[in-house]
Amino acid sequence: MKENPDKLKWWAWHKENPHVYELFERFTMQAINRGHNRLSAWLIVNRIRWETMIETTGEDFKISNNYIAYYSRLFMAMNPEYAGFFRTKALKYEETN
Repeated sequence: MKENPDKLKWWAWHKENPHVYELFERFTMQAINRGHNRLSAWLIVNRIRWETMIETTGEDFKISNNYIAYYSRLFMAMNPEYAGFFRTKALKYEETN
């Protein structure tokens, strides 16, 4: 299986910006605690964008749309009790077996 260059880029960016996952997890848990059984990872990322651009001060940063799928997968890997909370599709480079 080929190495996924998008995933490698995301992982490097993630290590430099751990606060993004912290927000992703916080906002996802907020939705779960409000009774949601499924939600869009795009919605969560757009909430992060709102919080970091509108609600807070400091340096702006951009989250690539290419990274959204990896954040949803990371959340479900770190919180296996919520496996399936985000719908996922097979990514390029993933095995289809």
